[in-house]
Amino acid sequence: MSDLVGDARTWSPGAQEAVRLLAVSALAEGRDRAEVASLFKVSARAVDNWWAKWQAGGRDALLSRPRGRRTGEHQVLSETEQAAVRQAVLDHIPCDLGLSGQLWTRGLIGELIFKLFRVRFTEPGVGKYLKRWGLTFQRPDKRAVKQGLEAVQIWREETWPAIRAKAKADNGEVLFADQVGVRSDQVTGRTWGAKGASPVIRRTGNRFSVNAMSAISTKGRMHFMVFTESFDAKIMCRFLDRLVGHFDRKVHLIVDRHSAHRSKTVRTWLADHKDQIELHFLPSYSPELNPDELVNADLKRSLPHTHRARNQAELAAETRRFFHRRQRQPHIVRGYFGGRHVRYVLDE
Repeated sequence: MSDLVGDARTWSPGAQEAVRLLAVSALAEGRDRAEVASLFKVSARAVDNWWAKWQAGGRDALLSRPRGRRTGEHQVLSETEQAAVRQAVLDHIPCDLGLSGQLWTRGLIGELIFKLFRVRFTEPGVGKYLKRWGLTFQRPDKRAVKQGLEAVQIWREETWPAIRAKAKADNGEVLFADQVGVRSDQVTGRTWGAKGASPVIRRTGNRFSVNAMSAISTKGRMHFMVFTESFDAKIMCRFLDRLVGHFDRKVHLIVDRHSAHRSKTVRTWLADHKDQIELHFLPSYSPELNPDELVNADLKRSLPHTHRARNQAELAAETRRFFHRRQRQPHIVRGYFGGRHVRYVLDE
């Protein structure tokens, strides 16, 4: 307000609004304009303006208004055009729309806008629109090309709730299982090195590996088996036999669609133990739906960084120590079910 005297122009909008209302109130009570101007340390001209506004529009005419342009004012793209671009970015990758690459950048979104509406934007200009649309720059999740999104949706909304209800009716236990391989030449952890030059880890020609099968429940239970043979139907039956031995009620075990899980040998074994265990299969190419995948990642991160196993027996012992440790930490096992893609297991 250019009519204010002294530093009144630096007051907050709320303070200026309060002065206007108090000044008009004083005038309405019969005080002289010069007296009011002196009282509130403003010019007589300002007091006259406030009084005129109050007479024309009442109290609302004296209230503060947001400064600057209104939201959406003078935007190059209309609201409809903005909605179209936003939805295109959410529903497609650039190569779907005749552009290059699979990840959206501000430059590519600018190209899309030009392709659609023949309007050029700088990258900062595109960034302002993206912020307004509620979009942020994120690391994308990876999905198998063959994954069926409809099958995943059916699993979350229909199949999994049905399995949970059936297990509850059976007074049974639900577990998620998966197998993992650990190699002696696997590099875990990080080390220091010169910027721009990746450190090199020297490996011997003596390579060996072990495998493990584990199963976890939301109650924090963990069961596992470490073995050196290749995973096949016989190994699966051995694991199932050991698993049911730990329960006095029916087990509902959820696994992926590995060929060993669906083999004739396993089906025959299950038929002979149908009162003890039942197998359920996740959708194809959907490892992110299995919380036991987080156990596998945890195992590989947790292998010793300072000492490497010198032979297969040492590697197997290190793997067993990890699983024994997690069995004594049910809070960590329950935590696997808090992963972003597996929280659905906990949703009622």
